[in-house]
Amino acid sequence: MENLKLIISPSPHVRDGDTTPRIMFDVLISLLPAVAAAVYFFGFNAIRLVLLGGAAAVATEALFQKLRGKPITIWDGSALVTGILLALTVPPTLPSWMIIVGSAVGIAVGKQVFGGLGHNIFNPALVGRAFLTASFVGPMTAWTGPFDTITRATPLAVGAARASLPGLFFGSVAGSLGETSALAILLGGIYLFYRGILDHRITLGVLGTVIAMSFLTGANPIFELLAGGLLFGAIFMATDMVTSPYTPRGRWIFGIGIGFMVMLIRTWGSMPEGVTYAILFMNAVTPLINRWTRPRIYGQGVQRG
Repeated sequence: MENLKLIISPSPHVRDGDTTPRIMFDVLISLLPAVAAAVYFFGFNAIRLVLLGGAAAVATEALFQKLRGKPITIWDGSALVTGILLALTVPPTLPSWMIIVGSAVGIAVGKQVFGGLGHNIFNPALVGRAFLTASFVGPMTAWTGPFDTITRATPLAVGAARASLPGLFFGSVAGSLGETSALAILLGGIYLFYRGILDHRITLGVLGTVIAMSFLTGANPIFELLAGGLLFGAIFMATDMVTSPYTPRGRWIFGIGIGFMVMLIRTWGSMPEGVTYAILFMNAVTPLINRWTRPRIYGQGVQRG
């Protein structure tokens, strides 16, 4: 017993084998169907925006880490994922310099000013998109159809009565690069779920709430699910591990809150779409959700007899 050595270390004592690079690599793989669909429907513009968005995000992260005197961690893939996610949420004809600026703002303001990965409150890709939408309304609402550059209205703008559900499912409609093909998004979501990265509570909370509110408001639930950026947001944006709650009950609340706000904006708001702002709002209240739903410490609240 005299030679017994005890190692004292802080929790957690049970660790997961996943690493940040491995998780980000899986996310990149899951985005391949959406990227492929974007290239098929929108051609060179999709390639241009995805490459520029990813490169600008990586360069911005490296620059800020260098200026802050921190280790450069661009090889973990998180910045690249942010840039590609942003690129998939913008119109095909967005000018090159705008996607570069949007990626830089997303990384700088949405991530690095909070201290880097793991400390940011808001989803960086959505911070970049919100900035672009607020700053460049015209280019961010200039939608073109697949296989051409003719300006068209999005399905959310024309309404369910004039929209093609098969077109929404396969992607042959006007919209953001990666948000038009529900099939491609679902394929990516299935892969993330299989890899244990996608939390079903958040996604089901979003989609279930949208379906329930569609019946209450008289909307077409299938159209509401397939149109706009709802599926993309529910699968790739809302489930971000850093900016979503860590408790199971909190994740249900988070997803339900997003779905509720999306339908409020779509039904009574002045904008046809509200996924970006719904997720960012729920990001802001995530610390409160974590506080309200964290498990009680063993023995806490028990009064001594």
